[in-house]
Amino acid sequence: MDDLLRQRVSTTLQALLGDRVTDQPEIRKQHGTGFSYHPCQPPDWVVYPQTTEEIAAIVRLCQEHQLPIIPFGAGTSVEGHVLALKGGVCIDLQLMNQILEVDAANRCATVQAGVTRNQLDAWLEGSGFFFPIGPGVNATLGGMASTRASGTNAVRYGTMKDNVLSLKVVLPDGQVIKTGSKARKSSTGYDLTRLYIGSEGTLGILAELTIKLHSYPEAIYAAVCSFPDVEAAVNTAIQTIQAGVAIAKIELLDALMMQAVNRYSGLGYPEKPTLFLEFHGSPAEIEGQIQRVQAFASRFGGTDLIWEQEEAARLKLWQARTDAAPAALAMVPGSSMMSTDVCVPISRLAQCIVDTQADLAETGLFAPILGHVGDGNFHLTIPIDPASPGQFEKAKALNERLVHRALALEGTCSGEHGIGIGKLAYLAQEHGVALDVMRAIKNALDPNNLMNPGKLLPPVGPDLR
Repeated sequence: MDDLLRQRVSTTLQALLGDRVTDQPEIRKQHGTGFSYHPCQPPDWVVYPQTTEEIAAIVRLCQEHQLPIIPFGAGTSVEGHVLALKGGVCIDLQLMNQILEVDAANRCATVQAGVTRNQLDAWLEGSGFFFPIGPGVNATLGGMASTRASGTNAVRYGTMKDNVLSLKVVLPDGQVIKTGSKARKSSTGYDLTRLYIGSEGTLGILAELTIKLHSYPEAIYAAVCSFPDVEAAVNTAIQTIQAGVAIAKIELLDALMMQAVNRYSGLGYPEKPTLFLEFHGSPAEIEGQIQRVQAFASRFGGTDLIWEQEEAARLKLWQARTDAAPAALAMVPGSSMMSTDVCVPISRLAQCIVDTQADLAETGLFAPILGHVGDGNFHLTIPIDPASPGQFEKAKALNERLVHRALALEGTCSGEHGIGIGKLAYLAQEHGVALDVMRAIKNALDPNNLMNPGKLLPPVGPDLR
């Protein structure tokens, strides 16, 4: 970019946003990394709009000068979604953080895209409602929709695609559209809301979301149960789901992860593969669910079963799950984290995890397993020691084998992390000719390839264009 163009763009952005635009190197660096293990690639500018109209004006300016546009929520994605591969303008939505409406009668809320899940949780406290999607970090609602996020409640309440009713989107040409409505169903044309959920900023910028709210459960029970091996724990989860038990959460931590959280949080759980469970409903409903799960756990050797109903006790019980990622990192001081993510049909989950454990044993890597096993999704948390030559390459090779294993079992290369740049190599194997349909949509909506270029879709030749 020549100096004259840079000065012209800077002047126009400052006229539009005042001091809400910066090209300071440190801030640009912060916006070119996220939680990703990929090398930092900063944008040329970072801007902070406060309204949908300001986003649209920024996008029109970028179109005029052919500048790449990278939406930015909380920067918590792990597959390189926010890297500015070709420079350009990073649109940070943190100031678009207004909860515009809570419509109790229709059990929904409308929020700006920069509202974080913790902010929404605090707002809803005491209202009788909650929003069930909770990734392990304080992500923005816009970012969660853009990556089709899920989390621990997905087995009962679904993912973001199941909990967004409508969107306000700024298109690549600066137009603003609204997709969907508050109606719980519609048969009017293409489902544009679902098109944008999971699009990772490649088709437009999410400015507002109308999301479903759920009634707070009458009662909540939580439990932990240890097992002799991972296969026994996973088989208990499989039986629970196949039997139709309406469980809210069913999470797996393997023995290594239990060891890590015990050290990190000062807990005293058995260092064995462990299921963390949570049940929502009336006391009578939960009692029946508990009895069935207890029977499944006993069948597979489950022991040390602990049940909690009081909120403080439940929160303490779940502390191990909450602390899993930082606990794994703490086992290798000074390390950075590489987190994998695959999802397979529930009937193939035990096979996939057991085969992955065997693979891990051969590599010698320290990589605890954490799984949303109720929906077939699990992760390896791999602390990368910068002082250990070749460890990163070994971890990447392990991740590649894991992905191919999941795809061979009729699964997916990502259950909730998304693609970014980290999983581009696997899209052709997973989707085949359907990739051409995705590229046709991208080319139709963003013919100049300015919206988060290089993400989500594998390149054809030297460029996506």
